[in-house]
Amino acid sequence: MATLGELERAVMDLLWNQIDSAGAEDAALTANTLRDRLARSSSADGKELAVTTVLTVLSRLEKKGLVQRERDIRPHRYRAVTSREEHTVELMHEVLGSAPDREAVLARFIGTVSEQEAETLRKILAAG
Repeated sequence: MATLGELERAVMDLLWNQIDSAGAEDAALTANTLRDRLARSSSADGKELAVTTVLTVLSRLEKKGLVQRERDIRPHRYRAVTSREEHTVELMHEVLGSAPDREAVLARFIGTVSEQEAETLRKILAAG
């Protein structure tokens, strides 16, 4: 899975937040709406993003399989293919899959979590 650049992450954060706030049904946004929200949410050193820049980022995210474009209406609307949590799980599986010793990686990871996170893990494992 490809890594995300700073602007790609910012766009994905907005699309994931849209799922969280509006639900999957109303999660699609236009490039103009994304540009406006990016302008409000970042300092961007006083530079305003061009909509073509946002469209380029969306095109890259679509090629990476993270964004889906609704082509049946104009302007096109974009939505995240998966939730932030699902994307994170995919990243974790990818990292674990590339590790020669998965058990060592898991043990080291678990050794870094807080006591509250460890308790959450225990509850999840007990329920599963």
